[in-house]
Amino acid sequence: MFGENLTTEGADPNGALIGERWRIGADLILEVSSPRIPCGTFQGWLDQAGWIKRFTLAARPGVYFRVIESGPVQAGDPIEIVSRPDHDVTVSVSFRALTIEPDLLPRLLAADALPRELRELAQRRTA
Repeated sequence: MFGENLTTEGADPNGALIGERWRIGADLILEVSSPRIPCGTFQGWLDQAGWIKRFTLAARPGVYFRVIESGPVQAGDPIEIVSRPDHDVTVSVSFRALTIEPDLLPRLLAADALPRELRELAQRRTA
């Protein structure tokens, strides 16, 4: 429905740590970079009043990955976590910090793999 490139089963993208690396199949390595943030485009496409608010309050945004090593994937490929950073900033925590719980923003600064613009936003809002 949302145009995902990858649907997982048995993995928890929202509980993944920012910077965590996943191997999918034999060659593909992805790094968790940030949560998806809802926008008016999706709400308009879905034609559901209040959709952004419901999406945000559910705090299960899904994740954007950056490609570290490319490779083919197919349905049924195993997902293996190959590295985890030494912090506790999950996709869900970062989403909540950036949307409805700004008191969590200082925690984001521990996540070096967070995109520069989101780190700078967290720094500005916590200064």
